[in-house]
Amino acid sequence: MNINSEQFEQLIAEALDELPKNIRKRMHNVAITQSDFPSEEQLGKLEKDNKFSLLGIYEGYTQSRRTDVGAVLPDKITLFRVPIINACSSLKECRKIIVKTLKHEIAHHFGSDEIGARKAEKYKCRSNMIMS
Repeated sequence: MNINSEQFEQLIAEALDELPKNIRKRMHNVAITQSDFPSEEQLGKLEKDNKFSLLGIYEGYTQSRRTDVGAVLPDKITLFRVPIINACSSLKECRKIIVKTLKHEIAHHFGSDEIGARKAEKYKCRSNMIMS
């Protein structure tokens, strides 16, 4: 399966639209981006050595800790196109993985640890088209 960068961007936009409105409203100062693969620096932060092992990453200063500081640079959630596509056998499956990864990384943005982020992956969205 092959999904180009523009198509992948559209899938991310659709996944964001599927999130509950109250979640989207609470997301502040965060950019959602895509890249083909994680950088060496990103892999190193998570102690990974396989560029296919990482589907997404949250980088920033969690909202739960922002009350202690002044202005901060925007947070960034990056979804990795090639590893996600590589993990899929259909467009429907790709949508599911994008939604799951996005929910996981947004949970980190709100301050969840890895256990909490994995629980957030299971949070149901509005559309049955994306989540089965």
